[in-house]
Amino acid sequence: MVVEEITEGVKNISVSGDAAASGAGGEGQKRGGGGGSSNRIQVSNTKKPLFFYVNLAKRYMQQHGDVELSALGMAIATVVTVAEILKNNGFAIEKKIRTSTVEINDEARGRPFQKAKIEIVLGKSEKFDELMAAAAEERGEVEDGEEQQA
Repeated sequence: MVVEEITEGVKNISVSGDAAASGAGGEGQKRGGGGGSSNRIQVSNTKKPLFFYVNLAKRYMQQHGDVELSALGMAIATVVTVAEILKNNGFAIEKKIRTSTVEINDEARGRPFQKAKIEIVLGKSEKFDELMAAAAEERGEVEDGEEQQA
């Protein structure tokens, strides 16, 4: 049954990041101990809207300088779309793309199966801070130390 496959896949997903600073309510929780990346976003194509991930990635790049977007199976298209939006709008540059397969145990079929996985690492572009400041100004926000006198 599909539900068991999804449940098994969710059990194998690990998510890390600074949830308190990003307001990600569970999408970016920090992994306890042992060398986990604190700037990884595990993308789902059903849990959150596309621009949730775009805005979360911008926040992670502000905090860490880069962000790792990761997805399994059908969510790969969402990760690629998020990365392309950030690149095409001048916020990010592509640093690394990794593809692999992960083995997921399927109790219903009684055997494991392979699922595609992608990880895309994006870094801040040269114009990132300028674009973020302009966006904040449009919203009427003034960030600490970034108020400019004309």
